[in-house]
Amino acid sequence: MSENYQKIVVGTDGSKSSMLAVERAAKIAAAFDATLIIGCAYYESKEEASQTLRQDSVTILGNDPAHKNLDAAAEHARETGAQKVETAIRRGTPVQALMEIVNESQADLLIVGNRGINSLTGRLLGSVPADVARQSDCDVMIVHTVN
Repeated sequence: MSENYQKIVVGTDGSKSSMLAVERAAKIAAAFDATLIIGCAYYESKEEASQTLRQDSVTILGNDPAHKNLDAAAEHARETGAQKVETAIRRGTPVQALMEIVNESQADLLIVGNRGINSLTGRLLGSVPADVARQSDCDVMIVHTVN
């Protein structure tokens, strides 16, 4: 593995805290001249979402809202200084989506916000940041986006 990050993945759900994670990821991508891949998960239906609903993630139904979130996040990343920005959309839970994007792109850094990690539900049932940290084969940075 090289000493510099070349592909960085960050997830967004359109929330303020996820945009803070995108901003931090964009700054790191700019510093390393890395490709920033912004990912977003979505569910096809309310039934699919309710089967996997977690309190720490925003539920996105259909890929139209997901594309809007990605467009806004990519614009924000470019304004923050990232030069090479790509987007990826995946159906499923945020954790499944991020893991697919990380593995497919062979990313060497995954950045997520800390939303849900300190809640009681997050400690008992897991949270997106904790779950991706356990599952990821690449470095994971959990940025402080929520008090």
